[in-house]
Amino acid sequence: MSKVKALIEAVGDSRQRYLITISQIPEKQAQAKPNADVWNAVEITEHLFWAEQGGLFGMWKVLDALKNGDYSIQKANAPFVGLEIEEIIAKTWQEKELVPAVAAPRLGGTLAFWSASLNSLQSILETLGNELSDSDLHLLTHPHPISGVLDFQQRLEFLRFHIDRHNVQVKQLI
Repeated sequence: MSKVKALIEAVGDSRQRYLITISQIPEKQAQAKPNADVWNAVEITEHLFWAEQGGLFGMWKVLDALKNGDYSIQKANAPFVGLEIEEIIAKTWQEKELVPAVAAPRLGGTLAFWSASLNSLQSILETLGNELSDSDLHLLTHPHPISGVLDFQQRLEFLRFHIDRHNVQVKQLI
């Protein structure tokens, strides 16, 4: 199995674990907030959707630019070359980060809607994966709002990490 396919599969596995976790939550409980500073399960799931959608859009945009000969992003300062995403997060994130506005939950709605929306991103991710080769993984892609410039491998690792991180948070809410 290629490295790209393995990374895509790891994200898919994390997504399925998350979806299984939230499938056990009744809607009323999913809407409940333990306090004003903590997101509920609906908000976490909406956030995961927006964050991943934005990340996929950015990667696809950069990949398209690269295929059209625009290598300008490859000149960016990349301080984390060769590091796994967990190391990068440890170096760049505070214990409780402020979410960028573009990834903030803002619409509300039902857990069922956001669960289906999050699940729909897997086919988009797989399509992007079909466009990537293992040799593309070291190429730089758009900056993460907190961690900065990452390569495609690190961005794909981030998707897995991010879903797993919020899966733990949802389990704590249950």
